[in-house]
Amino acid sequence: MTETHRVRPHPEHRPRLIATDLDGTLLADDRTVSRRTLDALAAASDAGIETVFVTGRPARWLEVVSAVRDRTVAICANGAAVADLTALGSPAGDTVSDLGAADRAPVAGGGLPPSATPPLIEVHQLRPADARALAAVLRGAVPGITFAVERTTGMHYEPDYPTYFPGAVAGVAPIEKLLDDTGEFADQPIIKLLARHSAMDPDRLLAATRAAAPGLGEFTRSSASALVEISARGVSKATTLSAYCARRGLGPQDVVAFGDMPNDLEMLAWAGRSYAMANAHPDVLAAATHRTAANTEDGVARAVERLLADLARPVPAGAGPAGIGALAGGTPGI
Repeated sequence: MTETHRVRPHPEHRPRLIATDLDGTLLADDRTVSRRTLDALAAASDAGIETVFVTGRPARWLEVVSAVRDRTVAICANGAAVADLTALGSPAGDTVSDLGAADRAPVAGGGLPPSATPPLIEVHQLRPADARALAAVLRGAVPGITFAVERTTGMHYEPDYPTYFPGAVAGVAPIEKLLDDTGEFADQPIIKLLARHSAMDPDRLLAATRAAAPGLGEFTRSSASALVEISARGVSKATTLSAYCARRGLGPQDVVAFGDMPNDLEMLAWAGRSYAMANAHPDVLAAATHRTAANTEDGVARAVERLLADLARPVPAGAGPAGIGALAGGTPGI
């Protein structure tokens, strides 16, 4: 994966959007954005390249990017919601999804205080009936599994589920009650069902849940612990990102993506140019077109700086249209 070609991309194919994961990717281990990264993203914006955050986090945990200049949107909960970061600090309002009418859902405010919670402008909900079916199948197939429900307004979990989540925690009850159509929180859309095991290997748990309930949802993971995140069928970081880009006339060739965990795989495969962090999961390292330094070493910033430097180079005489692929090659782009 060396950078064997030093040809500037043709202007018609220059990257127009950076799609980056947060934890383990853009953020340092202390969950901050470094000054070098802030400067690199600001320089990208000055060059006409938008940055979209694509994360497993819910919207109420996006205060970590409040220092980033020229924020637009964040794709949250592995593609299940889109938050308007231009309104960060304003009260949340109503929204509809761009899915079918049956999946459209009102979004209420909640979670962290309004000053820290951006409004949702799109929601792709996991239908309660599907969530109930998933919980029933997985409980029978994986003894010892426990569940939590991520709704647009906060976290709800079973009594045995670990309680390390910050932000709004609205209910503690067995999963059947948490998913009851007549329950207290039934009017709040479900964006993820979380399944955790205290003893299993994380990759084994992901494989076991996928095998037990094929077709009932999209299964992935982003945590170092045995925690599986389940979204509605057809919902992933990639699907929501591709739809966002399509509405702006952008395609995969216009996108540079960064990630580190299995929940980034579809996005990295879709983007025209993809970077795995040095600290990434083995599957991500194998899937990405490029590698960069670890999140603790400003890996995103280094790659963006290199990309901007390549864009600034004059096109050699006789060089044809290059596109993002012309920069692909061997050494990590750091």
